[in-house]
Amino acid sequence: MDGALLGQGLKAKVFRGGAWLATGSVVEQGSRFVRNLILVRLLAPSVFGTMAVVLSASSLLQTCTDIGIRDALIQNPKGDKPEYVGAAWWMAFGRALSIYCLIFLIAPLVGVFYGDAQLAPLLRVAVLTALFEGAISSRAYLALKEMKFRKWAIVNHGGAVCGIAGTIILSVFFRNVWALVLGACFESAARCILSFVVCPFLPPIRWDKAAFQDLLKFSRGQFGLSFLALVYLRADIFVLAKLFSSAQVGIYTMGIYLVQVPTGFALMLLGNVMLPAFSRIQGDQERTNQIVIKVGNVILLFGMPIVAFVFFAGRPMLSVIYGDRYAAAAGSFFIAACVAVITLVNSQATGVFYANGSPQLHRRCVAAMALVMILITYPLAKVLGPVGGQVACLAAMSLGCWLQLNRLHHVTGLNLSRYLGPITQSGAAAAIVVACCLIGRSLGPLSPIATIAVGVAGLLLAYVAIGLLFLGRVRTPDQDLPTLASKQEGGISVGAEPIVAPAVGEKLANEASL
Repeated sequence: MDGALLGQGLKAKVFRGGAWLATGSVVEQGSRFVRNLILVRLLAPSVFGTMAVVLSASSLLQTCTDIGIRDALIQNPKGDKPEYVGAAWWMAFGRALSIYCLIFLIAPLVGVFYGDAQLAPLLRVAVLTALFEGAISSRAYLALKEMKFRKWAIVNHGGAVCGIAGTIILSVFFRNVWALVLGACFESAARCILSFVVCPFLPPIRWDKAAFQDLLKFSRGQFGLSFLALVYLRADIFVLAKLFSSAQVGIYTMGIYLVQVPTGFALMLLGNVMLPAFSRIQGDQERTNQIVIKVGNVILLFGMPIVAFVFFAGRPMLSVIYGDRYAAAAGSFFIAACVAVITLVNSQATGVFYANGSPQLHRRCVAAMALVMILITYPLAKVLGPVGGQVACLAAMSLGCWLQLNRLHHVTGLNLSRYLGPITQSGAAAAIVVACCLIGRSLGPLSPIATIAVGVAGLLLAYVAIGLLFLGRVRTPDQDLPTLASKQEGGISVGAEPIVAPAVGEKLANEASL
């Protein structure tokens, strides 16, 4: 076992990479959670609402010009050559500089639209994050290509931890939204500096035209995907900020944050660890489907009990963690948990499409989700209030997941009944949580902490049942990743270089956590 994990095969790289990324993400998200516990006691809910609008507006404009430079460099077989590394840096920095100039000019219009004059200066400072992100050393992206996840973990998560510490310090002196904006800038700057420390790189004076055009070929297939994805991810914020007060939007944002951050963590792991494995076996549809089904089973079996837990314990959780006034987001919190499970199921198909170098296959799904959000977010929010934003997200993601799985069925021949088979078992596991919570309620009124404790007990029982289910099955050798490793070590060509999809998980976790 030790030899397999210390070797140079794919299995060893996946496990080592997963360990580094998981450790870094746990430290980062744990730090963000502690930071938010502090911030909700220092800052008013309206501050978080205003920051949500700032981040959403700046991100929307950034994604309009997103061409997947990082992914193009990682996917390209020649991506490790100096001319490609230099061309990628100039593409990223030139795009970032253009974004900054554009947002600087139109920032006052955003303030006029929302009737808030302070949004203009906030946007002009917040968009400095785009400049810092665009200036990151291109060799840090090669660390992902070569599956040297330790370096990327230091750059990405190390910079985040520095920014979190800076935000807390700033919040002590600035009891307003400027603490969050400056903290976000400090985080991006720290990540940029660390990238050059860990992965030294000197940008060339000029870029190679042939390398530039070659990288742009992949980017054309991805163009517009990030923008459509952000429309889906942030349409609720744009609409709610127009209909409700900053305080209401802030409460809504902090409520769904408790779901979005762990979801972003899971998406990041799936994207940065599993996609290189998928790329190594592109063309081997049977093995691809085996991995997709196994990971999908785990998502459903562990996700459904959590949804049941949030249904019963969501309100007391928000009260204990943030304070009583944030309990108003309980409905949004529960719907967001449902969206999270479907999102993770959907991510399997996305991973296969990107690993095969065909991001355009994902476009129909993203376009459909964005269209649904545009059409139904406003009427649902008018009728249901802020929770309508998450109901729209649930409808959009459900449609997108159906389209993705159907497309995957045609691309790889995935057996959808096998993939969705564990729904019955996961529903039974969720029923254990429901039963425990109902029994607890029948005993009389429970305090918030007692309600959470009963829910946690139900979760533990559900997972024990899942563990017994796995132990009861006939054990068969896991031939997926070990076989991949043996093929790689034996020098057999099994596909193109690894490709890492856009870091949607990372952006989601970072932006949602304010």
